[in-house]
Amino acid sequence: MTRFSERTITEVPTPAPLPPAGPTLALTSAATAVALMTYTAPMVTLPDIAAALHTPLSAQAWLLNGTPLGLAALLLVAGSLADDYGRRRVFVAGTLALGLTTVLGAFASNTWLFTLARIAQGAASAALLASSLGLIAHAFPTPAGRLRATGVWGAFVSGGIAVGPIVTGAMPSWRLSYVVLGAAAVVVGAVSARALPHTEERRTAEERPSVDRYASRAPRGRRPDLGGAVTFGSALIALVAALTLGRDGWLRAPVGLLLLVSLVLLALFVVVERRAAAPMIDLGLLRRPGFLASSAGGLFTGLAVIGLFSFLPALLQQTMGLSAMDTAWLFLLWSGLSFAVALQARRLSGRVSPRLQLALGFLLHAAGVLTMLGSIGSGSWTRLLPGLVVAGVGSGLLNAALPLLAVESVPAQRAAMGSGAQQTLRYIGSCAGVALTIALATSSSGGLAQGADVAMVVSAGLAVVAGVVVGVLRERG
Repeated sequence: MTRFSERTITEVPTPAPLPPAGPTLALTSAATAVALMTYTAPMVTLPDIAAALHTPLSAQAWLLNGTPLGLAALLLVAGSLADDYGRRRVFVAGTLALGLTTVLGAFASNTWLFTLARIAQGAASAALLASSLGLIAHAFPTPAGRLRATGVWGAFVSGGIAVGPIVTGAMPSWRLSYVVLGAAAVVVGAVSARALPHTEERRTAEERPSVDRYASRAPRGRRPDLGGAVTFGSALIALVAALTLGRDGWLRAPVGLLLLVSLVLLALFVVVERRAAAPMIDLGLLRRPGFLASSAGGLFTGLAVIGLFSFLPALLQQTMGLSAMDTAWLFLLWSGLSFAVALQARRLSGRVSPRLQLALGFLLHAAGVLTMLGSIGSGSWTRLLPGLVVAGVGSGLLNAALPLLAVESVPAQRAAMGSGAQQTLRYIGSCAGVALTIALATSSSGGLAQGADVAMVVSAGLAVVAGVVVGVLRERG
């Protein structure tokens, strides 16, 4: 009887415990911060990089746009791969690849080699960013836990943006800063390979239920959507090239041709996605107001916020004579406030929805940017301070609300895809916003100061439009 009881007990399947959430949050946040530090590295060193690589003003958009181009082109693919083949695998591979490609960027000898290294950095960052939110969504299954975790992750997005310019500005050369950031990414990747749980590799297909709460991937494996990746990435490259060439005249034939090519490729992308057995984005999600709000929020964050603040430090150095370090400390007011607000925004839970946080964040950005009008022409950096404070609060609200809305707007088993879709549009907006900002600021007949004011007005207008759009997109029922 005793033997029978023991045998019966051993045959009862016991659910495996969920993996520890602390290491997952710590490592994904650390890798995200390093990725954003490499992303923002050229912001305060752009004049030095352009001088070292002999980059003309008309081509400097490529120095800034390499990483967001790689991010936008591959985030959706990375999200699908992470969901289907293991978020841990994709995260570790992406973090290690980020370290390698960042070090390679330090040894670039011309504009195009540096741009190619930056695009490769973006591709690696796409892998770790898309998979990190999927890992967090798996490690924190309860709404309260997920709210706290995504708030911390969003704060580290702002933290990476804040620290990146300080680190690069403090280094003796921009090349050394790339070596240091690359080494940091390798260290985080190596620790992640040992510390992140192996649950997903140990469970077989027969052991996984239709929606697996133990494995950090979707319940089925699929082939990557290469057709979608090629058409989407090519459309994005054509769009960025058109916006970059637009500085020398928007009505020129090459600009119009590139815009037409971009539209044709986007249409082809939609056709490919409708026919694909495993599309990298489920177009049916476009019927979800929450997904639309998340996507619009990401797009306009890149277009209005990142686009302006990516080039504004270089403008200050060229017009006010500030050093790279001076500019980094000045912009720490904006990015540091963004970090602090994103970290504390979870306290708004239950009182303000993520969608309304987005709307408020965009409106605060618009108000802050309009406050800075005329500051560059006056030659006084102190006139920037009130606007940087207001815009920093708005940016923090955006960085806190976007990741939470991204994972809540899609089914749980497609969390990385939802994250990838929102971040893809964020970096599409960033590519377009940087190219547009540079075109507006450098093509004005009144000089850089007047051009900067034009770029600020456009950024504020786009933010107001975004606030209205995300404000009216409500979940039905």
